Amino acid sequence: MGRRNKLKKFNDLLSFTNVYENYDPTNPRLIANENTVVDLKGKWRSEHFKNDNPLVLELACGRGEYTLALGEANPEINYMGLDVKGARIWQGATRAIHQELNNVAFLRTRIEQIGLFFGENEVDEIWITFPDPFLRESKENRRLTSQPFLDRFRPILKAGGIINLKTDDPTLYEFTQETFAACDFLDVIYDRDDIYNQPLDFPELEYKTYYENMHLEKGRKIKFLQAKLKK
Repeated sequence: MGRRNKLKKFNDLLSFTNVYENYDPTNPRLIANENTVVDLKGKWRSEHFKNDNPLVLELACGRGEYTLALGEANPEINYMGLDVKGARIWQGATRAIHQELNNVAFLRTRIEQIGLFFGENEVDEIWITFPDPFLRESKENRRLTSQPFLDRFRPILKAGGIINLKTDDPTLYEFTQETFAACDFLDVIYDRDDIYNQPLDFPELEYKTYYENMHLEKGRKIKFLQAKLKK
């Protein structure tokens, strides 16, 4: 993608009513359309979505394909896709506007800063779909299912809240099995290392991203783990 095209997309994001940004990690301000500073921590339902429906996050959402699919299938649930890449979020936000998915929004920020923008017990569920597995051992703590990230997710999740991981990577899958099992505030409630070798147990697993289709074409098995925050 050319630099001019990227800059245009970044400028477009400033006018989107379904996108919020924090692109300066040293200054935790949340920016809405037309450079308006807003504070929505603990108030996403009432201030943005204008309802009291459950709130579900997709982390490292990329183009927002999963967020959009979930939002279209479940209009009674609010969905937010988080990613640091503005050009990717532009694609998801544009589709959400065209499809009139008012229950879908996006936040451009680093996942490490998630606690700055979501209040205690505000989130019902987290989806992590095909994240970067960071295969080098020196980067284990950058995996979104590592203990440092689980500790960040704990305060914003409701009691009984769910964390989902969908991945093709065996290293990340096994690593997550270990971190979930070792985490004293999580209970593993579902674990399958090949979700397509028998009928799916959840309709949400039917949705396939661009990357999942690539992995399937290469014959890779898709794995799914689900853990619940203890009450």
